[in-house]
Amino acid sequence: MTIQKGNNVVIGKNVEFGENIIIGNNVVIYDNTKIGSNVIIMDNAVIGKTPTRAKSSILPEIKELPPCEIGNGVTIGTSAIIYVNAKIADDVFVADLATVRERVEIGEGTIVGRGVAVENDCIVGKKCKLETNCYITAYSTIEDFVFIAPCVVTTNDNYLARDKERYNHFKGVTVKTGGRIGANSTILPGKVINEDGTVAAGSIVSKDVEKESLVVGTPAKEIRKVPESQLLRNQEL
Repeated sequence: MTIQKGNNVVIGKNVEFGENIIIGNNVVIYDNTKIGSNVIIMDNAVIGKTPTRAKSSILPEIKELPPCEIGNGVTIGTSAIIYVNAKIADDVFVADLATVRERVEIGEGTIVGRGVAVENDCIVGKKCKLETNCYITAYSTIEDFVFIAPCVVTTNDNYLARDKERYNHFKGVTVKTGGRIGANSTILPGKVINEDGTVAAGSIVSKDVEKESLVVGTPAKEIRKVPESQLLRNQEL
């Protein structure tokens, strides 16, 4: 096992490492974390952090969660935070200042861009691109080969944090395989963007997007089908 460490690195108990690990300065790796081979962890990253529950949080209090798991060939950027019980598959790139919360799975080869937040209880598939400062709300599912542009906001609470009835209706968004969302778009709670559905920049999605449809506007409406040349099945992957 080869580990190259910077200054002021803190490694907890029972941390497992593969081969050829590079760890920058001021990195904190919490107990029981599992890290594969050929992994780069840059300065000030925190791996395996336990969530701190706010008094007003609706999430159940959990005393102990399974360890964080980092696959082979992963890069974790400067000041990124990966929480306990997150599973990061092989060849994922997590950029600077990104946050991946507990009970999140990130699929093989996905890029989690600078400042991206993936909240708790999300699944993100393989070969996705989550671009700078996009926000993936809790309880969302992002399937494979999905593109989410910078500053996209997804939501999961139709009641805007009022009325206890909201507790029964929390639901994140679903973006199915090949879905694409343009910059600065907002996706309302529980909405589904179906296979190869495409949302133009600046749109507000208030109803499901049909398969292979291009939607535009506020609220977003279909204007045409996605051109054949743009469909996922016609790309060299």
